[in-house]
Amino acid sequence: MTAETPITQDVLTIPRKLPEGEGGKVNLIGLTRTALREALIEAGTPEKQAKMRVNQIWQWLYHWGVREFEAMTNLAKPYRALLAEKFTIDLPEIVSKQVSADGTRKYLVRIAGGHEVEVVYIPETDRGTLCISSQVGCTLTCSFCHTGTQKLVRNLTAGEIVGQIMLARDDLDEWPAPGTGTGDNGPRLLSNIVLMGMGEPLYNFDNVRDAMKIAMDGEGIALSRRRITLSTSGVVPEIAKCAEEIGCLMAVSFHATTDEVRNKLVPINKRWNIEQLLNALREYPRLSNSERITFEYVMLKDVNDTDADARRLVKLIQGIPAKINLIPFNEWPGAPYQRSDWERIERFADIVHKAGYASPIRTPRGEDIMAACGQLKSATERARKSRAQIAQDAGL
Repeated sequence: MTAETPITQDVLTIPRKLPEGEGGKVNLIGLTRTALREALIEAGTPEKQAKMRVNQIWQWLYHWGVREFEAMTNLAKPYRALLAEKFTIDLPEIVSKQVSADGTRKYLVRIAGGHEVEVVYIPETDRGTLCISSQVGCTLTCSFCHTGTQKLVRNLTAGEIVGQIMLARDDLDEWPAPGTGTGDNGPRLLSNIVLMGMGEPLYNFDNVRDAMKIAMDGEGIALSRRRITLSTSGVVPEIAKCAEEIGCLMAVSFHATTDEVRNKLVPINKRWNIEQLLNALREYPRLSNSERITFEYVMLKDVNDTDADARRLVKLIQGIPAKINLIPFNEWPGAPYQRSDWERIERFADIVHKAGYASPIRTPRGEDIMAACGQLKSATERARKSRAQIAQDAGL
């Protein structure tokens, strides 16, 4: 870590107006209930019927997973024809799927404009977690993260974000059969969402909020807010807003115990340093022993993995209900770091645990298909970048 990396490639991301669907039709996927009601009224739905129509269409889209207006059988045929004339039901497209030896699935997903993002499904004995993306590329330049070597292209829309959940449910064949409830067929295969894929979610706040509100709606996908975790690198002004407007759990990409090291690993630290970040977390509106902050800490050999780092870490977070996820570094081609030795990781975890904090060591998943934490990067970008370009982009 001899060179300084920039804070971000692009601190403020400006939402881009995307083209409408085929023939200028409005895509219903990603519209909030309020926006859907307004769109239906504008299309000719009588205002007195609008609330009922919103409920009906919402359930078809997000509970049953229906993609054709003709299949919405509790709507009159003329009304279905009106919907088909004015609207579309468009999702991102799965370009490819890879399945790891450990069962992890990685999807390459194409969105409007031909851009690509990656989505990962991680099956476990007691849950199934979907790691979704919020941006094409990333504004940040975290030097250990493969996604950070890909420049930001644009923010994803709310429809493109919730669409990733819907595509995964398609692949898992998890939409309820007609006449059954969501839980009638046993435990959910897709039970948890983590916003830990490509992009910084808090730099695309409005679209992330709207997508998560759709995912949490009890008449649709119906995921509990406590089964959704948003991971941020430390966009301090948006942290409290996340609790107030989304209400999901919070994770922080922490990774260092001094500003000197974090400036290089997570360059947004130059804008909001460790002290500012921790102050914001201490004031997090939903903070409690039952809703702890998760601190993500990637273990980098001879960089941030000493006993002194472990002791500083527990001292820094003192008073914050928290758990520490220790992440063995997932190497990628051209990566400027190495994974800490296993004995070193266990020693670090032991110090944290004895200080009273849960310190699970995350088992690397999907490494054989480059689906592990920090490895996501669209296929087109991966093919285009050389090792020298990666190093240059990361400022190393």
